[in-house]
Amino acid sequence: MPRIKSTTAEVTLLARLMKSEALGEGRFGMMLVGNVGVNRVIASCGLHRNLTSIKQMVYQDPGGFEGVNTPLFNEPVTSLHRKLAKRTIDFWKAHPATRALYFRNPGAGNPCGEEFFGVFAGRFKSHCFYDPYPEEECGL
Repeated sequence: MPRIKSTTAEVTLLARLMKSEALGEGRFGMMLVGNVGVNRVIASCGLHRNLTSIKQMVYQDPGGFEGVNTPLFNEPVTSLHRKLAKRTIDFWKAHPATRALYFRNPGAGNPCGEEFFGVFAGRFKSHCFYDPYPEEECGL
């Protein structure tokens, strides 16, 4: 059973987000970004409590993703990108994004910081991932 429901168009939309946010991080990095997106649809806390679809999550405002405002977001995705997105929707999650609701790229060589809308969970290449605060009950 998939982690969340999705349409074919939403799989492509998530693939576009993953590509625009983390293309330079490789497959694993893109899937971590997808993991955060799926977590936001599942989460029952904070800014994400009313999200019910991938489309709502991708275009969320406030709290949305910078990648949607880049030219890369509007470029076509490959079957590989769609396959990676489908995996994150269906079952895939991994540390440091297992419970993460946020990520950021502080720039090469810069520290992550202990907090960013949550507590630091870990880093993969240039991206820092943040879990909800312990007192938040997000259902993840």
